[in-house]
Amino acid sequence: MNKLLYLLTVVLFTTASQANTRSQISTTQACKSISSKLASVAYKECLSINLQLTGYNSIMGFPILIKEYPPLGKKIPKGRIMLVGGTHGDELSSISIVFKWMKTLDRHHSGLFHWRVAPLMNPDGALKKKHNRLNANGVDLNRNFLVPESETSAALDYWKTRTFSNKRRYPGPYPLSEPETRWLFSEIEQFSPDVIIAVHAPYSLVDYDAPSRNNAPRRIGYLHKNLMGTYPGSLGNYAGMYRGIPVITLELPHAGIMPTKAEISRLWTDLVRWLIKNL
Repeated sequence: MNKLLYLLTVVLFTTASQANTRSQISTTQACKSISSKLASVAYKECLSINLQLTGYNSIMGFPILIKEYPPLGKKIPKGRIMLVGGTHGDELSSISIVFKWMKTLDRHHSGLFHWRVAPLMNPDGALKKKHNRLNANGVDLNRNFLVPESETSAALDYWKTRTFSNKRRYPGPYPLSEPETRWLFSEIEQFSPDVIIAVHAPYSLVDYDAPSRNNAPRRIGYLHKNLMGTYPGSLGNYAGMYRGIPVITLELPHAGIMPTKAEISRLWTDLVRWLIKNL
């Protein structure tokens, strides 16, 4: 399969996947489920953010929600920023902190950047009674992204030979097999972000994926740079290395314990400072 046909296949496949996208769950119902699971996100707080449906749902039909903070007036933003939490359903702090940062943006969005924020990419893993890293198909969404044409089996090969078929790292049967990753793939294609920020836990570090790592943040808040390398099928590998879009990964120290208010504020301030300096 030549490169053009490969890309055309991906586009057609992604377009076709949107055919059954109308969710039976409203944003109000979604906020009830989210606030019932996350002690640090109140129902009224979730509602006040005014999250919007993306048209994409999880395997179980839960809508993937987003909030856009667009350009203001005639002010031209310095860049487009994509912020994603909850890729792994057992990293609850990565969801809650994005909600807190959205409240900050609600109060202080100045148009300096154009933001699109998705607090919960993996609702099926996060909102089930016993939350789970994987989605409802048992796939690690951070190993299910597109890879170059010549490496279509790289994620599966890596999973079998390097992780010894660890179920928590299963990349799925093929790239973009999952609706959640197809959503983010489509979002990246349409929004064309200048930087992607992905929030995870619990390794307590800042990772950075880009063709050049010269601009990698040395520190964001109390998290220090520790470049972990890229894995086939990961967002960092696809967006950072393959597409050339810098990906900042924030690994919070605890999956189930939120940072303090001061730490949340400091992380946000340092993120914005890095963006101002590097965009």
